[in-house]
Amino acid sequence: MSKTFKLDGREIPFETGQTIMDAALAAGVYIPHLCHNPEFAPHGSCRVCVVDIGGRQVSACTAAASEGLEVDNSSEAIQETRRAILQMLFVEGNHVCPACEKSGACQLQAVAYYTGMLAPHFTHFFPRRSVDASHPDVVIDFNRCILCELCVRASRDHDGKRVFAISGRGLESHLVIDSHSGLLGDSSFAATDKAAHVCPTGAILPKGRGYETPIGERLYDREPISIVGDVRAHEEEVV
Repeated sequence: MSKTFKLDGREIPFETGQTIMDAALAAGVYIPHLCHNPEFAPHGSCRVCVVDIGGRQVSACTAAASEGLEVDNSSEAIQETRRAILQMLFVEGNHVCPACEKSGACQLQAVAYYTGMLAPHFTHFFPRRSVDASHPDVVIDFNRCILCELCVRASRDHDGKRVFAISGRGLESHLVIDSHSGLLGDSSFAATDKAAHVCPTGAILPKGRGYETPIGERLYDREPISIVGDVRAHEEEVV
């Protein structure tokens, strides 16, 4: 007999070693997330997958599943916490959704719609960030980076290159590139790298392929993220 825990009252089976997120995704139950990717070790950096267990809020992507847990994934209190996290992500960068090539296929945007975060509550920082178009095939817009470290983990754990890293602390944290100039074009990065295809926002985009899919016909234009799932499972639609 398989072990189970309850997620919003639904029995979710799990195997020893699985996290709440692993088990939920395996059961077809959506938990909002940005920094999680089942191909990489859990990271817990974005905190969007926050759930409540007995009055304690934890990240579903790092919390181990265990017998008899009762997990709150969808109460208004949890959704409010997620909205606040998303609001901070939006104001800490420069996310102009109507003008972004990733609009309609952006996981950050889709999760915001799912949680009901339709406007930022906090004052925008409007940081001065650059765009790196030095690579022949890929452009990086640092304005859209949310420091999820997916490209960092993909480059390190899958590509074996360590092209990306996070430097600084707190508000000074930022994505850096391992090259003598600090530019992507002078690194070992390739458009075929896994790291080129894991960004949940429009921070890493291929050149020469803008707006191939019309607005209104894109991944999350058709169905919400809770049904479609992770954009990285549909790479052919966004790269």
